[in-house]
Amino acid sequence: MIVFGRAKPPPAATAITDPFSDNNDSTLPELRRYLARDGTQLSFREYPVDGRQVAVLIHGSAGSSNDMHRLAMALQSAGVAALVPDLRGHGSNRPHGDIEYAGQLDDDIADFLAKEKPRFPHSVWTAVGFSSGAAFALRISAEIPLGKSFDRYIFVSPYLRYNAPSVRPAGSGTASWAAASTGRIIGLTILNAIGVHLWDGLPVLAFPVPPHMDSATQTYSWRMQKNFGAHDDYLADIRSAARPVQVFVGSADQLLDADKLRIEFQSQRRDVGVIIIPGLGHSGMVTDPAAIRAIVASFQ
Repeated sequence: MIVFGRAKPPPAATAITDPFSDNNDSTLPELRRYLARDGTQLSFREYPVDGRQVAVLIHGSAGSSNDMHRLAMALQSAGVAALVPDLRGHGSNRPHGDIEYAGQLDDDIADFLAKEKPRFPHSVWTAVGFSSGAAFALRISAEIPLGKSFDRYIFVSPYLRYNAPSVRPAGSGTASWAAASTGRIIGLTILNAIGVHLWDGLPVLAFPVPPHMDSATQTYSWRMQKNFGAHDDYLADIRSAARPVQVFVGSADQLLDADKLRIEFQSQRRDVGVIIIPGLGHSGMVTDPAAIRAIVASFQ
């Protein structure tokens, strides 16, 4: 199962990838670097403002800081400084799709904040996660003390977990974003249960990203897919979030059922506001002007 269980990428999901094709990469800020605890220099982009609010934008699965460019520019124009890291294994951080251990992404965010927060004293810090990046931000929000590093959390099109009620079932006429290597996952789960992690770097997810997108990540390893998202009990993460939470989702999301997503959050926390933007799809929530205006307005 481990050797032969590798999945092929699903068919092209243009409804998910096309909204990012209009990004004007010529206006992207230059990549900067910060030092992680293992000595690796990891990349991020900065949209500076001399204000009292800072947003850390976390891209979605297979993505990079490029994907958050339009939202970051809008925040900057509204007086909010935006910091947009490429998570380890993404963007200019090579190799793509793998990390050294589950939990390393959490450590990287902690190292990033330790470097950047002293540069913005007395500021209000907001984590803004998109898609799987929103689920990862949810994971962070439930971790102590890391979750208290931010003053609030915004989850945009949050893909909570593959089997969450809010995720539209595969084959339902909606876009498919990832193909799982089921046999390999079963084999690795069994090995992990007896303490064997030798093959945790093998790819188990394949994404339908266009081959010409050099910044995109084609596959995720077992340990990457275990880390880049919420904890297994994602509902407990919602209940345990250390700071206020707000959710934005499109009514026409190709991957998520917006009404079920509202129920998932508000059944755990009545104080979570869920804003549904009419007519918008999954990626449109960080690329379409209407969604961007709504997200930026939440900072005022």
